[in-house]
Amino acid sequence: MNSKINIRKIERQDLDFVYKSICELETEVFDFEVFSEIFNSNISKPNNVYLIAEDENESLGFITFHIQNLLHHCGLVGEIQEFFIDKNHRGKGVGRKLIDEILKYAQENNLKSIEVTTNKKRIENVTIYENLGFTLSHNKFTISR
Repeated sequence: MNSKINIRKIERQDLDFVYKSICELETEVFDFEVFSEIFNSNISKPNNVYLIAEDENESLGFITFHIQNLLHHCGLVGEIQEFFIDKNHRGKGVGRKLIDEILKYAQENNLKSIEVTTNKKRIENVTIYENLGFTLSHNKFTISR
């Protein structure tokens, strides 16, 4: 992979790339105005870490990470909410660079654990996350409304 990959905090000008990527990831077109409001709110919160990977010419992928102080861990826990690598850049180490930045942040801020959830329809993600060092230790149940 090109060593000129830059990892930086997501900023307002990254909205279009993140919007397009999330719509692709979820195979759904979201309301842009609502998405934009949530995006701008989330990137401004101190307990959220939103990072983007880019080279000189384009955005390659991003990761969103939310930190909470949880009772059942008796401390800070971070959860990866979204993790996307552009299909033209998968398998080239971009995701590893983003995860490494999250691991560094977690160590510097004494997080007890890092969690990630993936949709059951994305079976291949289990192997990807295991290769990144995660273990399959929990089940997550949801009620959608």
